[in-house]
Amino acid sequence: MRPFELTAPTTIDAALAEPGTFLAGGTTLVDLMKLDVLTPQRVLDINDLPLRGIDTADGLRFGALERMGDVAAHAGVYPAISRALLLSASQQLRNMASIGGNLLQRTRCSYFRDVNTPCNRRDPGSGCSALTGVNRMHAILGTSESCVATHASDVAVALVALDAEVELTSKTGKRTVKLTEFYRTPGETPDVENDLRTGELITEVRVPRLDWAENSTYVKIRDRQSYEFALASAAVALDVRDGVIADARVAVGGVATVPWRLTAVEEALRGKPATEESFEQAAALAAEGARTLEFNSFKVSLVKRTVVRALLELTEGSRR
Repeated sequence: MRPFELTAPTTIDAALAEPGTFLAGGTTLVDLMKLDVLTPQRVLDINDLPLRGIDTADGLRFGALERMGDVAAHAGVYPAISRALLLSASQQLRNMASIGGNLLQRTRCSYFRDVNTPCNRRDPGSGCSALTGVNRMHAILGTSESCVATHASDVAVALVALDAEVELTSKTGKRTVKLTEFYRTPGETPDVENDLRTGELITEVRVPRLDWAENSTYVKIRDRQSYEFALASAAVALDVRDGVIADARVAVGGVATVPWRLTAVEEALRGKPATEESFEQAAALAAEGARTLEFNSFKVSLVKRTVVRALLELTEGSRR
């Protein structure tokens, strides 16, 4: 790890006064600094900023410094969000990692984390080693010739499914951005991963009220059941009335360069009976536009099955 200056501002204005890299839980930043993937000269410990609190009075609102474990355990949090958080990491990491930091975590692509290999996200223009390398864990959706790295966050998938937005604060004021518009697919600029501008800080996450989001879940498929990133995941919420799907929300992770909303699957579910046959027909659209590599073509069928599994999990009781 290279030398850096560490400060600990106690107000948002002070944190935004000078450029620097923000440190909350540090569960990603510190790792990348140790590997020399990130080499900030100035680090701002923002844990004393007033960015906490969970409000469930009308939808959900939580401060960006709320710890993942606290949000997951809160009674008013929708099941898809809570389950995504609980499946994200060990209890120790959930007690440290912040919600804002989790949404901004960098990819777990091994080539990104190895400074001795070409990676366009880390070193723009150097190339993408994963295109012809070991790419079993890599994305099949939202990729480009510049990057095929998956987005690592579990909770971001659930939040995208539920139309969440983030409040971004800078010296000039605040703005609100939907998460579906916040994340950017790599295109020709994979080093630009989101819409966070220089000098901005995520200060709050908001999820609009959705009464039937209580009927939601998050399914994560991984190589092992403990502390592993997703090969495929699905966040789903269903509004079922008299056995018919009135509305649906579906997003997937582990298969795309950003948390991937499946609007075509949602549309295919609406008005259909809540049956396994309907789920399979809708999920057949989950991998539309997929671009596979040598070792990850299995994800095309896996993501479809993951969506079906999540839908079946939500409706198991009603189908008995």
